[in-house]
Amino acid sequence: MSLNITRLDSAQPNFADELSKRTQWQDGDLAAVEERVANILELIRTEGDQQLLKLTQELDRWSPAQAAELGVSDAEIEAAIAACNKEELAALELAAQRIREFHQKQTQESWSYKDEQGNLLGQQITPIERVGIYVPGGKASYPSSVLMNAIPAKVAGVAQVIMVTPTPDANFNPLVFAAAKIAGVDQIFRVGGAQAVAALAYGTETVPAVDKIVGPGNSYVAAAKRQIFGRVGIDMVAGPSEILVIGDGSVDPEWVAMDLLSQAEHDEVAQAILITPDADYLEQVAAKIESLISSLERETVARASMENKGILIQSANIAEAVSLSNKLAPEHLELAIEDPESWLPKVKNAGAIFLGAYSPEAIGDYCAGPNHVLPTSATARFSSPLGVYDFQKRSSIIGCSKEGAAGLAKTASVLARSESLTAHARSAEYRLK
Repeated sequence: MSLNITRLDSAQPNFADELSKRTQWQDGDLAAVEERVANILELIRTEGDQQLLKLTQELDRWSPAQAAELGVSDAEIEAAIAACNKEELAALELAAQRIREFHQKQTQESWSYKDEQGNLLGQQITPIERVGIYVPGGKASYPSSVLMNAIPAKVAGVAQVIMVTPTPDANFNPLVFAAAKIAGVDQIFRVGGAQAVAALAYGTETVPAVDKIVGPGNSYVAAAKRQIFGRVGIDMVAGPSEILVIGDGSVDPEWVAMDLLSQAEHDEVAQAILITPDADYLEQVAAKIESLISSLERETVARASMENKGILIQSANIAEAVSLSNKLAPEHLELAIEDPESWLPKVKNAGAIFLGAYSPEAIGDYCAGPNHVLPTSATARFSSPLGVYDFQKRSSIIGCSKEGAAGLAKTASVLARSESLTAHARSAEYRLK
């Protein structure tokens, strides 16, 4: 079965419009999803465990007799670990070590100084106390996501990490529970979807309320995170996964084809884009995609993704390719070119940047060290990868000396009265006496 992948040429008159049309993400019937999610949030907020059990039975197709069964016991975790392949466990351990080492570089320290008047000024860094991590478990389960979400939280000093993950038909990947143990997760609950987000946000008799929720999910999870933001913090609202490869023909076209397919196999609406100035290379990569796709376990998903969202673009040159990438602000950007470091300063918007032939996005997904929770849907224009800083808070410190207050109070008084805030002014003026 031949693949019909969209081809665009930056020289064509309607190129900008066509590219924009094919890279905009529309999340289905958003209004219907938002309404359904709002109902679920209210049910969990008002009825707690009762509705959590009912929705788990309805949506995840298994029937715990009581809410306590939603929790995963230490014995169950140990049994799951015992059921894991030893090679896979070793890989998880190594990945966790590398992720932990990388994120330890991100830790911030409190700081302060005294100015000339003896005023103490500074910033205090404190960890968030309790965090919830959402780990998908529907179409696929992702032990790597457990590591990427939980380890930075623990490095930041979060006291309690609560994990929720759906177990459709009561089935689960034991590696997910193993990863939770390796990453230091404190509690696990077998719940998913908008109801899991609601339980973390509001708390139920069984699931504790948290201060922040992180982790990707489907459109219902994304809508739930949007709606509960403000009551709790969130990391981001993630869209479908994306990869953009800039190629100059120097990297084996089969390698690039498989890199593109590595994102396409995630989801039918995941997006894989190649930009190259070499027309022959573009066709070579296209041919390799065609020949390789049937070898994938998730061929049906990858095929739908490539036909629905895949784009092969011929650019005028590499400079134009980088410019286009900056406009698209992809989640993953591979610079499959010679001397990629020389182009790195030109990249302004990307969640993660992979340099050269030997840096496939797949290594970043699992074990390079940097986080794989990345901004999608062009939000890399203003957002960053998940990191330790997402689990820490910054408090300003102001400690005025008597001498310092006398000097600053006059300035504060003048500015307060200019805004007609009399109490502010008089509060400052008391310190002048």
